[in-house]
Amino acid sequence: MKLARFIKDATYSAVAMTLCVAMIAAPIATQAQQQQQDPNMQGPPPQDAQQQGPPPSFSPAQLDQITGRIALYPDSLLAQVLTASTYSDQIPDAAKYADEHHYLTGQALANAIQQDQLPFDPSVQALIPFPSVLDTMASDMGWTTDLGNAVLADQNAVMDAVQRDRQKAYSYGYLRTNQQIVVTPGPYVTIAPVDPGYIVVPAYNPVVVYAAPRPGFFIGGAIGFGFGVGIGGFFRPWGWGYTRFGWGTHEMFVNNVAWHRTWVNRGVYVHPYPGVAYHRPGPGPYNRAAVHYDEHHEAVARSQAERQAAHEGHAVHEEHHDDHHHH
Repeated sequence: MKLARFIKDATYSAVAMTLCVAMIAAPIATQAQQQQQDPNMQGPPPQDAQQQGPPPSFSPAQLDQITGRIALYPDSLLAQVLTASTYSDQIPDAAKYADEHHYLTGQALANAIQQDQLPFDPSVQALIPFPSVLDTMASDMGWTTDLGNAVLADQNAVMDAVQRDRQKAYSYGYLRTNQQIVVTPGPYVTIAPVDPGYIVVPAYNPVVVYAAPRPGFFIGGAIGFGFGVGIGGFFRPWGWGYTRFGWGTHEMFVNNVAWHRTWVNRGVYVHPYPGVAYHRPGPGPYNRAAVHYDEHHEAVARSQAERQAAHEGHAVHEEHHDDHHHH
């Protein structure tokens, strides 16, 4: 009897021990499975979902169309647009800020960008002096996102597309040196401002300038060069004056340093802007709901007339004055 009771008790103990081990192991296994499914759970904050997928692919024809809107911008402005587009999720908020502070210029605007502790990447901040450019980007986020993704996926192919666009515009006679820009043809067409401190924003219809002109069409009026922005040396910290292309080597130099943000490293890449205050709102992907900055000026949006003039390539008459909008 004693032997039978011992065997019975031992059996119960073994069963209890098995159940206990199973109960302890189950949460551990579940946690391990979760960690396996989400390797970032205990590590850095997860990047947004698209960052885990493969890079997008665009055909040369698609890239020609994507870059066509901006291919005729001066090299320095083009490079700033290409790099900023890789942070496409920040463009709408930056466009709003630029629009509401358009009446600030030069040193006053440079100071405001620093003082307000903006949560935008410096490459996006670099376009704040150009509210019409940011507005163009924000008004078609599908295009802006495609542009940024194309740059991240294959910068070389994007630069090649720009050159194909420029070669067409030059061969058809639309793109020429004038009072605002210097166009240098060759294996690579370059576009530079006549005055490095004044960046013109060309206005044109891609459907027109990349096709042979119809008989009797005045090609000299196809691109508007009447609108530009004076940057002087005020925006040097954001790379202005030190941003260019190395067309033959497929490089973009921003702030005198080659830009190497790609689809693979875009979650961790940090480009050097030593003199720029960048106040990232928090870890992980950019969160528009968490955007906050220290406003030091009254927000005054551009009038419809101001917007239209800039988009049509005409000089803009400033309707607001900085003196009346300081707190």
